[in-house]
Amino acid sequence: MKTIYHCLFAALLFGCSTETQRTLSEVLTDSPSITGREEYLESPYGTAGDRVYMVGHQDGSFPALGWHIKGEMGGIWNHPIKLMDGFDAKLTIDNDTLALNKASGFTNYPFANKHIFDFSDNGIVVERWQFVPDGKQAVFIQFVVRNNSAQSQDAIFEFIGHTDLRPTWLGERTQMFDGPDSGEFDKKKWIMKDGSNPWFTVFGANLSPDSNHSVPKKADENSQSNALAYSMSLQPNTDQIISFTIAGSYTSREDALQNYTAVQKNFHELAEEKKKRYRDLASRSKLTIPDDDLQQAFEWLKYNCDWLVRSVPEIGTGIGAGIPDYPWWFGVDSEYALKGYMAVGQTRPVYSTIKLLDSVSMTLNGNGKIIHEMSTNGAVFNAGNINETPQFASLIWEIYKWSGNRQFLEKYFPTVEKGLDWLLAENDANKNLFPDGFGMMEIHGLDSEMIDVAAYTQRGFDDASKMAAELGKEDLALSYADTAQQLKDKINEEFWSTAFNSYADFLGTDEQAIHLIDDAVIRADTLNKPWAIEELEATKKQIQQNPSDELKPFVLHHNWVVNTPMEMGIADSTKAITALNTAKKFTNPFGVFVTGIDRDESAGKDDGSFQGSKVFSYTGAVMTLPTGVQAVAENNYGRPDQALDYLKRMTRSFSYALPGSIYEVSPDYGMMVQAWNIYAFAIPIVQQFFGIRPMANKKIVVIRPKMPSSWHSASLENVSVADNEISIFYQDGPEGLRMEVLQTNPDWTVQLELPESSYSLEVGKAETSVEQGRSVFLSSDKKLIVVSEKP
Repeated sequence: MKTIYHCLFAALLFGCSTETQRTLSEVLTDSPSITGREEYLESPYGTAGDRVYMVGHQDGSFPALGWHIKGEMGGIWNHPIKLMDGFDAKLTIDNDTLALNKASGFTNYPFANKHIFDFSDNGIVVERWQFVPDGKQAVFIQFVVRNNSAQSQDAIFEFIGHTDLRPTWLGERTQMFDGPDSGEFDKKKWIMKDGSNPWFTVFGANLSPDSNHSVPKKADENSQSNALAYSMSLQPNTDQIISFTIAGSYTSREDALQNYTAVQKNFHELAEEKKKRYRDLASRSKLTIPDDDLQQAFEWLKYNCDWLVRSVPEIGTGIGAGIPDYPWWFGVDSEYALKGYMAVGQTRPVYSTIKLLDSVSMTLNGNGKIIHEMSTNGAVFNAGNINETPQFASLIWEIYKWSGNRQFLEKYFPTVEKGLDWLLAENDANKNLFPDGFGMMEIHGLDSEMIDVAAYTQRGFDDASKMAAELGKEDLALSYADTAQQLKDKINEEFWSTAFNSYADFLGTDEQAIHLIDDAVIRADTLNKPWAIEELEATKKQIQQNPSDELKPFVLHHNWVVNTPMEMGIADSTKAITALNTAKKFTNPFGVFVTGIDRDESAGKDDGSFQGSKVFSYTGAVMTLPTGVQAVAENNYGRPDQALDYLKRMTRSFSYALPGSIYEVSPDYGMMVQAWNIYAFAIPIVQQFFGIRPMANKKIVVIRPKMPSSWHSASLENVSVADNEISIFYQDGPEGLRMEVLQTNPDWTVQLELPESSYSLEVGKAETSVEQGRSVFLSSDKKLIVVSEKP
């Protein structure tokens, strides 16, 4: 009865109904959340969705953001178009304007956000909640206005939507040209249209406004701002709720209105559905370890993965690389990230992204070369760097090991085969098996024979040999295996630099090296790195005193890619340990420098913000990908404690600027969420610490754990492997090692490999043997428990 009377009273004031009193906060009551830091309120956040997403500042404002389309990467996007630059909201009470763009607090949820605006002098607190429903071209925003005073207060709530219907990056390549925006008010909402295209934005609230108007614009502006104003009677110690939906379409007015109505009417149910789906994401590959910070970071990285799924039905669905400036699709970013996505059970974006990359690459290039970057309108910016083609081969093999889907392998192996042929036939002028061209380092001039291209090419051929064998192509398998072995031997012989105890950045001529040294000296001088200048000038002197026409290994930049031979397990053990120790010189508390000669005084410090340049640049950056690669590399050579150290360094950036996320550049620069972060964490944790190595094509899961010494108790539950799920519970205490392995499908075989010791088997049918110094346990039961008594 109380609710009925309240709504009848409120209806007299501003059209309340029982339906509109439902709140988004109710849905999020038992969801995990992280509150941001006050000093980062003037930095970006995102409200994620697969069709629409919103980017603004944590203080609730929408400043100009981004550089791909300068100042336009924030706001509300419905790729391949933008809907809005953002919006403003304000309360006016007794001629006092309370602008809702300077929040005192920000809280992030797995799929929603909350801003808090505290006007203590007025006794008013406003909460702004928002989320984007799955599959909808709309964002839902709900304001909860709370009057904490003992008196009623009359207020005007004004919402101003800044419509900016415009094309995505490279829109001109597909004949997308921006026209002037105009609108009409229809009942409760504004309906906005681009003058040259069937692009629409619709926004309004659950309440009927008292007034509306258009804000005058400059003659040269295509955007248009429109306002809605609502009278409110704020009763003492009560809340008033007003809920807005901003919807859009790049196809029709009817589509935009349909999305608007569906979300405005059903936001509560849609939020519950998304909450349920996110709980499922959290439950997959569920990690429990003694390190609460790392555990929390790993959980939220699974949410981050979902934030980056970008769907444009006319083109495809795939993961974007990062937000706000890389929301579209990339080859190499996906080739790293999708391995991590698979390890945490997010298989749908894995398959859709591979399908998209393959179809576009084959349509554009036709020769197996994999594209690098494509905007959401289908325009390809870069047809592909050299490393992306062999890394695609390794991605296909990795996904096949997890899925066992032969049709998947048969579908994509032709692209792999064509790509590897193109790789050496058209990019290896001197026929030494090292392709020429750009790899991961986008430094001008670094396009000779790069170490990362060589390492990923070796792994690509090695993985392709296994795929060919699986498909019965024995001659091709042998040929690929022979190429892979030759490359492995040559990398260890020709890329190794004894003088620097490291693999070289590249193989090149004296002339190439001297030119690059001159450029690097300018870079080091600009960054005030006298040690790097001294080293570079000594190298130049050595080259000039010992001229040669032969290709030689050069260590100039100490780029992170010199560690890829260890990431791929190519390096022989002696060189690997030496190089891994060398790499430690080029780290700071957050991770590994992209370019080692940028190393600075931050080494040894535990805090500090990255000082990026005014023009966006990665100069001087420490990034998650190089750090994750180093963690993988350390594990490959039996050093899990060192691998864990790199994970902890990256975890220092977790929630540093954006609660619930790790920035691309540590700790607070570049993209606020980045796809390949999941590679940096999931591969070391799932596949190396817990040792899960699936062979789904044979219905076998090999488990070969290498736990950090500080993890005496750890578990990883519900790891999806095809139609099976694996859970591992690990204990290592005074009474010895105890491992419990569970699987949901008894038709599979679990092969548990442990260091040589004396073990007893508690449960499960098993055969016990010793192979290569390991105790191997095989079981096709649902449960396998092994206990080791230490001497």
